[in-house]
Formats: sequence, structure tokens, C-alpha cells
Amino acid sequence: MAESETPVANAYQRVLLKLSGEALMGKASFGLDNAVLADIACQIARVAASGIQIAVVVGGGNIWRGATASQNGMDRATADYAGMLATLINALALQDAVEKAGAVVRTQSAIPIPPVAEQFIRRRAIRHLEKGRVVIFAAGTGNPYMTTDTAAALRALEIGAEVLLMAKNRVDGVYEADPSRTPDARKFLRLGYTDALTRRLAVMDSTALTLCMENALPIIVFDLASDRSIERAVTGEPIGTLVSGHESVFAGESQPVA
Repeated sequence: MAESETPVANAYQRVLLKLSGEALMGKASFGLDNAVLADIACQIARVAASGIQIAVVVGGGNIWRGATASQNGMDRATADYAGMLATLINALALQDAVEKAGAVVRTQSAIPIPPVAEQFIRRRAIRHLEKGRVVIFAAGTGNPYMTTDTAAALRALEIGAEVLLMAKNRVDGVYEADPSRTPDARKFLRLGYTDALTRRLAVMDSTALTLCMENALPIIVFDLASDRSIERAVTGEPIGTLVSGHESVFAGESQPVA
């Protein structure tokens, strides 16, 4: 490993980490922040070294946003395919950084691109994880009109992940309202799937959230910029907001949300 720090302790056996393209961008206005990328990579490598099987789904919003291109007149399916290629760029950058941090990595793409990535095959991905390799999933689901949130929920279920880790860019959980517009908005410590859907809270898109709810897959929403946040999440340390089938509770309160 690149750093001589003690690996994190096991809390889960297998996790899926969703990284948005914006999270990889850091404070930059476009592209990748190398310092942020290196920090994420070192955390992922330490998690893998601890014996936790970790897979990653990356977004592409730091390079291309299909929905925005579509709104500007581009054919939606074409715009979404371009977005899938943006996620592949991010996946290759992350692959290189995680390898330099000392872990063995395999990148699998939902769109066949043999010279640069394996094609996604569920059983092969699981075998890589069982061998201690980090697996990065690129190109979303391979279908237009589907977000990388949906890809993350789908891949997490396909590989049998115990939890879906949603790393946000400077958002430390889920709030009852946008905290930038409503300063006194309360953060949820726990949030029920149904509450998240009915309140239309910005956890992930509704298709992805419904998929998690129907399969009882818990989601942890946390701030990637927080110190060693990925490692803290996989140890089971309370961080961010836990979205699950339990009743909703605001941070600092013990009573369920009415």
C-alpha cells in the first residue's frame, strides 16, 4: 500500500461505493482534481486491504451531463451514450490512482470496449471481489435514460452488496429541505425509503431508490470531503444519513418523524 496506515476494521463483507463525477472534480469547475482522486484511491485501497470487498460505480457529471445536453437540443439517447463514455474516462483515472495506492483493480464497462476495460459480467465481477480485487463499474447500465444512481443500485444488488454508499460532494447527509436555501433545515439521522420518496428528497433518483426499497438494500449518504469518510462508513461508524426500512429520525432527536 502507498501509505503505512493501519487498514480499517471490517463492518461489512461487501460494499458498493457510488462516486459522482462532481465528487471527483473537487473544487475545480471541470474535470478531475488529482488530490481528491488520490485521497479517494488511498481510502479504497485501505478498505480492500482490510478484507472488505469493495466495488465502485462512477458518474460522469464532471465531464458531461446527458440531461443538460438533451435540454440544449441534442437527441437524449445520444447525449446519454456520450455521458456513459464520460464515466469510462473517470473509471480509468480512478483505476490508475487505486493501483498506485497498492490495490489490484479491474474495470468493467456496460458498453463493450475491449482495449480498455472488461465487459460487465456479473459472475466475473463477483469472482474478482472474492479474490480481493477492487472492481470499478463504468458506463452506467449501458442504457440511455438510466442514471448512474440506478446503475449503482442495480450493480449493488447484482453483486450481493450489503450496503450502498452514496458519496456526495460537500453534502453531509439528507435534509428535509435544501440547507443552502433553508438554513434551519434539519438533517435526517435515519430516513425511511417511503419518506424519501413521498417527500421527494434528493437521495438519488426515484428509480434507484425504489429498486433499493424493493430489495431492502440500505443506503448511507455522506460527505466525501469529510476526513476518511469512506473508511468511516464501512466500519459502521454513524456518518451522514442511513436510508432504510426503519422509521425516519432527525439528527439529535430520538423520536420518529411524524
